[in-house]
Amino acid sequence: MAATPPSRRRPGAAPVATLAGLVVVLALAALAFGPATPGELRDQGPAEAVTPPPVPRPLWPQLPTSPPPATPAAGATQEPPQPVPDLTVPGRDITAVDVRTVLAKDPMVGPEERQALGTCADCEVRAPEFRDVTGDGQPELISVVVTPGRVVLHVYTLVGDRLLPVLQVPVQPAFSAATIGPDLWLYEPTSAYVQTSSHYQWDGARLALKERRDEGVGVLPPTGPPTGPATGPDTGRAATATPEASPGPVRRTPLAPQPAAPGAAVPSPRGARPSTAPSAPAVLPEAKR
Repeated sequence: MAATPPSRRRPGAAPVATLAGLVVVLALAALAFGPATPGELRDQGPAEAVTPPPVPRPLWPQLPTSPPPATPAAGATQEPPQPVPDLTVPGRDITAVDVRTVLAKDPMVGPEERQALGTCADCEVRAPEFRDVTGDGQPELISVVVTPGRVVLHVYTLVGDRLLPVLQVPVQPAFSAATIGPDLWLYEPTSAYVQTSSHYQWDGARLALKERRDEGVGVLPPTGPPTGPATGPDTGRAATATPEASPGPVRRTPLAPQPAAPGAAVPSPRGARPSTAPSAPAVLPEAKR
């Protein structure tokens, strides 16, 4: 038999097969590692450690804090404010009211405060400020009565031609006050290092206490007596300790009170008023003894 000649390869056959195999491998790699389709789960590796946010850690938790504002018992109702008797406001202009006349006719003003309406040398009836604290666009009358025993802030609103007492609250002699929008804030130094802030808001009938909180206003004193004078490094003299500067309460520039013309004052009925917030806070002057 004749010998079978060895098969001959066509030129270029091996590169074509290699290229086809490479295409298959790339296609498989694209399927395995290509971009994820919508909804497909992919392994992105180990998750990064998450640091939890800091939480409050109170210092001196045993110290007492101000109690929350007292609220009426369930089902209890407060009587609406009654107009100051025997008093009307001519022209319904609250800025023309004589504040001493208002206080003298208000039955809620106690005998201690009435000393300030007489010849008490250490008493004062503060000139009224007029601010909208009910949100109806009309001002209310705000005044303070200072006596040797107590200081009381009074707020009256005009309803028709009658005046309604909507707030009467005792305050510390060194208190300050501000209106922020239609809300009234009182700031009282309840200790050398603590200021108490009280937030009053119109509830449709009166200015009601909404919030009260204590805030630190200085550096706490040392907890124990010094062990002895410190010696300076170079002079050998006793070194004088310089107290750390402590931030005090923000000082507010009082607005000049509007002059109040003497005359009788009185209110007239109106309904609950919507609350609107003015853009800039207005500040009442600090109390002076």
